[in-house]
Amino acid sequence: MPDLFDIEAAAAESSKKIRIDELADLIKKYQNSYYNGEAEISDAEFDRLWDELKVLDPENAVLQKVGQDSGNFKKAVHVMPMGSQEKAANPEQFLSWAKNHAYSEYLVEYKLDGASLELQYESGNLVRAVTRGDGTTGDDISANAKKMQGVKLQLLDSDGCLIPFTGGVRGEVIMTHRIHQELFADKANCRNAANGLMKRKDGKGCENLTLITYDALSSDAFKPFGDEEEKILWLTSAGFNVVPLKICRSAQEVIEYRSSVMEIRKSLDYDIDGLVVKERAINLEDASRTRPDRQIAFKFSLEEAVSVLRSVEWSESGATYTPVGIFDPVELAGTTVQRASLANPDTIRSLGLSIGSHVVVVKRGEIIPKIEGVIKGEGILFPIEYPKVCSSCASELVDEGSRLFCPNKNCAKRILHQLFKWVAVADIRDLGDSLIRSLFASGAVKSISDIYRLNAEVLTPFFLNEASIASEKKSLGAEKVARSVQAHRRMTLPQFIAGFDIEGIGEANAEKLVSAGFDTLEKMLDATVPQMADVYGFGDIMAKTAKSGFEENREEMLYLVNEGIIDLIQASSGKFAGKSFCFTGELDSMKRSDAQALVKNAGGSVKSSVTKDLSYLVTNDTSSGSSKNEKARKFGIPVISEKEFLELIKS
Repeated sequence: MPDLFDIEAAAAESSKKIRIDELADLIKKYQNSYYNGEAEISDAEFDRLWDELKVLDPENAVLQKVGQDSGNFKKAVHVMPMGSQEKAANPEQFLSWAKNHAYSEYLVEYKLDGASLELQYESGNLVRAVTRGDGTTGDDISANAKKMQGVKLQLLDSDGCLIPFTGGVRGEVIMTHRIHQELFADKANCRNAANGLMKRKDGKGCENLTLITYDALSSDAFKPFGDEEEKILWLTSAGFNVVPLKICRSAQEVIEYRSSVMEIRKSLDYDIDGLVVKERAINLEDASRTRPDRQIAFKFSLEEAVSVLRSVEWSESGATYTPVGIFDPVELAGTTVQRASLANPDTIRSLGLSIGSHVVVVKRGEIIPKIEGVIKGEGILFPIEYPKVCSSCASELVDEGSRLFCPNKNCAKRILHQLFKWVAVADIRDLGDSLIRSLFASGAVKSISDIYRLNAEVLTPFFLNEASIASEKKSLGAEKVARSVQAHRRMTLPQFIAGFDIEGIGEANAEKLVSAGFDTLEKMLDATVPQMADVYGFGDIMAKTAKSGFEENREEMLYLVNEGIIDLIQASSGKFAGKSFCFTGELDSMKRSDAQALVKNAGGSVKSSVTKDLSYLVTNDTSSGSSKNEKARKFGIPVISEKEFLELIKS
């Protein structure tokens, strides 16, 4: 049998190389379409590809290139370098950058979502306009630029006198939302439309474009500004459109400003996709680099937006009441969302949430959105109301901060939810939810142990009417369910524990307890809160919840095992011992549950998500750009096909 560790290492290296090559090709392709006025994807989507390649292969040659314009125009060299900026996709990445760039002031400007253009002046007269190109040389589109709004053919002061400036002025060519809607609605977005127009040989339509400036460099002795703030003021005095400038005194203030800009972003008449953060001093040496280090683009994410919390609903699952925030609809990662889990009462309190709060909503690769923070906003705030009693048994709910729950172990809603959970974990597929509800309502099943007392005689009334029963007809359905129940008496200790529906203690966390030495039911039941709190991934809150759940279900657990109703099997041996698998997408030869059973029978474990300690991700679409595939590649986890998985099973 081949060494699984060798297979894992080889598969990881092969998968990584394939992905690097794929990313490099995609970046080159999309750069080419962008610089030729036919961008196929958004800047945010392009940044994701760039950032992933940077993680996998930071020295890749593609990352050292800016791009290249078409061959439709005469070439010209820039006055100032026009390289790419370092990027921060979220507050955590920005704080990491700011830790090494501790400025007394951070000068913050809008990052315009358009096409870069450099205006070159000699003694105050415009001599040419050059596109970004490869960062050093670009296309001379002077004739087109002269038709654009905001392009100054001469630089004049307030008295109408020529300003003797020789050098470059850099800005972004944009199309306003109004112009896009009125004249170019057939184009995907303002940036694509602007890029296409500015590169037309005949210059047609360039009068519908606007230049907004943000940088300048004097190339002779005349130095009209001494720092970045003075630069913006000078551009304004020379008659240019300029980006708004905000001076922040700390990195945290930059983050708060970003949140406020995100909130007003949709009200602007042009597109921005982030902020540019820099120091006050003009650093020419840093600016000359391909990717300057002393400034950063603090991007807005497709997975982040600002909204207003309108209400809180409380989702009931078993004993637990989970708050769900309802907010004004926002676009996140291509979908419209207006609900996000708030986890527990402590989350509400720590965030300082109220009805009417302006909230930051994120969806960083997750399926369920999350409210991550609160920002200052206008409007009247109202306190969030918490449920006081259980909707099922009317018991007073317990608010432990980390959990709001019904403490009544005999609550009908709690028992029914536990029965559903047990049947799902034990994989008794023929015992469906509707049948469980009927059995519970009739009193035939009131506990987990009652499930294993079911036989064809008990089940028949739930399949046949009285007349059929009176004629002594047999129910094939009842017999099938009875056989299915009796065929599912063997399970691992983690499965057994997970079946009791203890808050937060699913199969994965039960496996952590087993790995920590609590590898028998008795050891697990006798474990103290401090002992469990020391287990990796637990902590005091989860340990306390686990202990409470064990005590509540101790009698039933011991009865099932000691009476031989459930046979606990050891999962510490087998070819997949210590290995974990995650399955995503459709399988061809079997159901996903059957594949998961193969893993468990071979001593392995199954995970529902991709984590750093996952051994394999199994999918029949190994080259897709799904979030699970991308996360696996990021962590260097082998992504294997169903065929490769079956070969591992057989080996």
